[in-house]
Amino acid sequence: MASHHGNTPAAWTAVSVAMLGFLVGGVALMLDPISMALFWVGIALGVASLVVFAVMAKMGLND
Repeated sequence: MASHHGNTPAAWTAVSVAMLGFLVGGVALMLDPISMALFWVGIALGVASLVVFAVMAKMGLND
């Protein structure tokens, strides 16, 4: 088993989706209180990044 230290397509994609979630959530917090739905979209993206990583790892893109 090779040691890639996170430099795999699965890791890069999961981190990209998670960063997008943090960005969306952070922008939503700076907007009006009506934007709480957008904040929850950011939270969902953060959780989705874990799912994306798990699926891509099972596909063999974590080697």
